[in-house]
Amino acid sequence: MTAPRPKNRRALKPRETPRPDFRPRPLPRRDALTDDAPAATAVEAPGDMKVISRASTRGLDGFAFFVANLQTGFGPFLAVYFTQAKWTQSDIGFALTVGSLVSLLGQVPGGAFVDAVRSRRFAAGFSVVAIALSAFALAMWPNFLVVLLAMAAHSAASCILTPAIAAISIGLVGHARAGERLGRNASFSALGNAVAAAGMGACGYYLSNDAVFYLTAALMVPTLIALSWIRPGEIDGPPRAKVATDAPAARGDNGLRALLTNRALLCFGACMTLFFLANAAMLPLVGSMLTLRASETATALIAACIVVPQVVLALSAPAVGRAAERWGRRPLLLIGFLALPIRGLLFAYVDSPELLVAVQVFDGVSAAVFGVMVPLVVSDATRKTGHFNLALGAVGTAMGIGAALSTSLAGVMADRLGSHTAFLGLAIVGFAAFALVALIMPETRPDTEA
Repeated sequence: MTAPRPKNRRALKPRETPRPDFRPRPLPRRDALTDDAPAATAVEAPGDMKVISRASTRGLDGFAFFVANLQTGFGPFLAVYFTQAKWTQSDIGFALTVGSLVSLLGQVPGGAFVDAVRSRRFAAGFSVVAIALSAFALAMWPNFLVVLLAMAAHSAASCILTPAIAAISIGLVGHARAGERLGRNASFSALGNAVAAAGMGACGYYLSNDAVFYLTAALMVPTLIALSWIRPGEIDGPPRAKVATDAPAARGDNGLRALLTNRALLCFGACMTLFFLANAAMLPLVGSMLTLRASETATALIAACIVVPQVVLALSAPAVGRAAERWGRRPLLLIGFLALPIRGLLFAYVDSPELLVAVQVFDGVSAAVFGVMVPLVVSDATRKTGHFNLALGAVGTAMGIGAALSTSLAGVMADRLGSHTAFLGLAIVGFAAFALVALIMPETRPDTEA
């Protein structure tokens, strides 16, 4: 009979001694785990792995907020200030037209300037200083020539500032998280508009109308401080430095040719032109209707019509940015475009002034979508070409043309056919824009990060 086998055979073996030539394998260094591996991964997927400091994030938040403060000073307060200075309506209209024309014609050169400069922070800071000096000149010397120059300078600086903010945002977080960052920008911008409108309104009421522009000029200081918090080393360099040798820019193709041969960009520009052709005149028409139906409360109701979309924009823009990365661009574009004809139809058939204000929720939906989608789709369509800001300016020009024609189209329809028909006509144009997106607009979200 044999003895039972032991359960642990290793326990019966003699203790082995290490061989003389045995050398224990060294453990990986801590710096090899924390620095080398992420760096290699970041080269493969820079948008996913990029780490941004809290200072730069907070700085961009504050910059978007204070830039909105600056721009609010050049809104409806201009007409009030000029009227108080005994200007005629024709002079006021001419001054505002000069600003609009410079803004329309300066979109493409402004974008090209941001593409050309080495530092996007410099371009943004230069624009902020120019806008603040324009506000100061309006308050100090409200004569016709100075006002025209100030309006032109403000519009030209704004044409640089808008693409500069978009370029800083995308360069800071990478393309993979651009939607979320642009949504955050739109949210802080909407908050800035609301806070500035309330603060400047109180300033004009309790002090004077020119105090609004002194306050606007003073806002240059916190705006530049917020900009200084954004660390330049965390912003990617100009896209042209990363263009491959077979890219259009490297082959010598100029920016205009690159834009005219970009199918996604051309489709998007056409859709946005139709959208603003239908959208820009709706709120002025609502203002006229409210004045006729409720003259005593028209001002408060119009103010509510402005505030409601800003609240919707502030609350929903970050979610739109996250959804753009999860679902793609096209579904959100369809939602934003569809909100416009629905809004036009409701304006045509709603009689209650309070309900007219509630309909402005749809304007907030469109504003939240396009506040994120316009720079994001342009960035998708121009990746690795070095022409992002130039293309953004071109799309801005298309939007400006649509907005300029919208008021004339709506005015003619309202005078000849009535407000009801004018809203229906704008709704039809808005539905045509929605149909164009559904039929020709491609999905621009990249499948993978390069």
